[in-house]
Amino acid sequence: MDNIRSFSEYLRDSKNTSENTILAYSRDILAFEKYLGRKDKVLLDATQTDVLSYIMELSKAGKSTSTTNRKLASIRAFYIFKIKEGELNVNPADNIKTPRAERNEVDFLSISEVEELLKQPKESIKGYRDRAIFEVLYGTGIRVNELIELNLEDVNLRMGFITCQGNGKGRIVPLGSYAKDAIKKYFDSSMPSLSKNKKYEDGKTPLFLNYMGERFTRQGLWKLMKQYGKAVGMEERITPHILRNSFTVHMIQNGADLKTLQELLGYDDMQALQAFMQLSKSRIKDVYDRTHPRA
Repeated sequence: MDNIRSFSEYLRDSKNTSENTILAYSRDILAFEKYLGRKDKVLLDATQTDVLSYIMELSKAGKSTSTTNRKLASIRAFYIFKIKEGELNVNPADNIKTPRAERNEVDFLSISEVEELLKQPKESIKGYRDRAIFEVLYGTGIRVNELIELNLEDVNLRMGFITCQGNGKGRIVPLGSYAKDAIKKYFDSSMPSLSKNKKYEDGKTPLFLNYMGERFTRQGLWKLMKQYGKAVGMEERITPHILRNSFTVHMIQNGADLKTLQELLGYDDMQALQAFMQLSKSRIKDVYDRTHPRA
């Protein structure tokens, strides 16, 4: 328990991690510690084989891919901390591939995992831009191509919405307070430096710019997500699309009706939402355990 306690204190004091995330990490490490105990081992004795066999046991026990991935991310983060403390030289959770979601299984982040990701960007030119990108992706659920195609004139902060193009059709998507604040900080603190007073051929200024003052690309966004995913120990899971999935699942959890979701997400019909509604009872319980503050 001392190892878990010191890890929790590190997350709280050095990483400014939310209490919900700390609790989730602690539960995951405690479960792994109990597993090791059955093999007469302790946390600092664990090998890569131990971690791999634990992941296999979770899969055999019917744990969802999303849960297994989260537990692996927690274990990896714990050992990163132990290496920083000088107690270990090698992370036994390194180079273990996270299980891929089955074709019909929806992979998404818990609320605490999203919160942890959104806290990663620093207060800098790049950080303000990156935070705005994350807040817009998670706060609106728009597609990657819709995000990178946004122009300055597509944003109405006063009215609180963006206009985006999806599947050849335009739609209006509301902006929440967090996304609006993040965009405003980006406008005030980053965009002037990134744009370099550049004149764009079509007369439209891209909303999100790279260091060259050009429109952000899909490849650039992918690299960005992987960079921050690595920082939170979830490099293989963090993709732009997983934030769209997380937006959808969290909306459903909070009572959103499917017709509204269909319009927000820009789907032509309800069929695309079927996978989200086919979460099994055990999956719903799993979601509850991961996301509810009193689970």
